[in-house]
Amino acid sequence: MRDSTFPGTGPTRRALLGAGAAAATALLAACASGGPAPGPATTPGVTLSWWGNNGWEIRAGARTVLIDPWLTRFKTGTYTPQGADPRSPLSVDTALIDSYLDSGRLRADHILVTHGHYDHLTDVPYLAQRTGATVLGTETHLTLMAALGAPENQLALVTGGEELDFDGYSIRVLRSLHSEIGPRTQIPYPGTRPGYPATKPPRPEVISDLVEGGTLAYQVTVGATSVLNFGGANYIESELAGLRPDVLLLPTGGARVHDYVARLLRILGHPRWVLPTHWDDFDLPLGEPARDAGGLEPLRKAVAAADPSARFRVPAHVETITF
Repeated sequence: MRDSTFPGTGPTRRALLGAGAAAATALLAACASGGPAPGPATTPGVTLSWWGNNGWEIRAGARTVLIDPWLTRFKTGTYTPQGADPRSPLSVDTALIDSYLDSGRLRADHILVTHGHYDHLTDVPYLAQRTGATVLGTETHLTLMAALGAPENQLALVTGGEELDFDGYSIRVLRSLHSEIGPRTQIPYPGTRPGYPATKPPRPEVISDLVEGGTLAYQVTVGATSVLNFGGANYIESELAGLRPDVLLLPTGGARVHDYVARLLRILGHPRWVLPTHWDDFDLPLGEPARDAGGLEPLRKAVAAADPSARFRVPAHVETITF
């Protein structure tokens, strides 16, 4: 696993607002000297690891939150001219997942599901079995995961609006929107699977069986540092009022969304760090270098145009970045 630290990492916006002049000066001096920025003694270090697509790992001390972990990355043709084959069979590479879990490179206390599509949900039931993590998602997400064999006592229903506190971190659940594509602005594999926990559909077998089922966004806060993730290139502006994340995990795309990047950065008070997400061709294995599926450079340019001071950082697969 690669490890790195943001160059010039310093106090978050929230930390600066809460610190006195002397503390701010000390923090800035540490940044200028290349040393780590000091923080409150009770605040654990925060690291992010990118597991490809919209898969993220947020570690705070001994605690870990995963978002949309999908390590298996079976072939679907999603980024070919023909697009994804809806009859592509679902599969889970348990040996690959076990190798990361058994080595300690991957772990989880919570798993957050943004929506039900194959590239976000397929591996979650097995990861829940192996880790004992609590899984958050909508009714549809939980229905689909239960049908895939997830331990039902570990599934927790959320709908958006929840503010949840845990040991060392908090999770804010936000109602959100999936990307809309094509000339008719359609959502791929739309629909819901209601009825959880009373009913379960047949076990999903192909990628079109995993419907969107509502989309959520999540803000994870550790001490003074907050990380906001969107699983699709769209959002509900009213849900974001007052949020001031330090790190924004921003999907590529959004061509059908009015003023997608500039409006979002403005709503969020211009986050200091912007990390692209959901930008790599996931038909390729996680062990290979990430390959841009076509949206990375347009996103970089849009962020630079909207906020030249934002720090746009592109991680590598399974790279760990320390704040």
